[in-house]
Amino acid sequence: MRGPLISGILKQFLEQVDWGPLDLMVVDMPPGTGDAQLSLVQTINLDGAVMVTTPQEVATGDVRRGVKMFERVNTRILGVVENMSGMACPHCDEIVDVFGSGGGESLAKEMKLPFLGRIPLDPAVRLAGDEGAPTVVSNPGSAAGAALLEVMSGVEERLSTS
Repeated sequence: MRGPLISGILKQFLEQVDWGPLDLMVVDMPPGTGDAQLSLVQTINLDGAVMVTTPQEVATGDVRRGVKMFERVNTRILGVVENMSGMACPHCDEIVDVFGSGGGESLAKEMKLPFLGRIPLDPAVRLAGDEGAPTVVSNPGSAAGAALLEVMSGVEERLSTS
């Protein structure tokens, strides 16, 4: 979907759905600096954006451009998260850096942004989501659950200092 179609869907999603009372709304956007992001910032005032990257250079380059786009439209960046940051081998528990390591933290330092944490690549996260029991609820003590809770804590902290 592009342009006016995305804009219309976002507007309907944000203005015509009765969400009831909310403490926080998270809108998961596709990567990049396209129509969806611009439509969102033109439709509502955001308290901030969390930039999510995978460790490899091509991904951090996209997120770098995203940070600059949000800065141009005066949207505060709450921090950077590195997703798919290592995976524990199911046979020996050795951590395998499938997509590299450290790209998110390096990007945060370069852009002078808070680094909110690393989320490991874990097939159990997908399974839990598919079953309607997110990892932070069904297995908060797992590496992924603890990492997600740490990121959320950092986001809450940044939002409280606005």
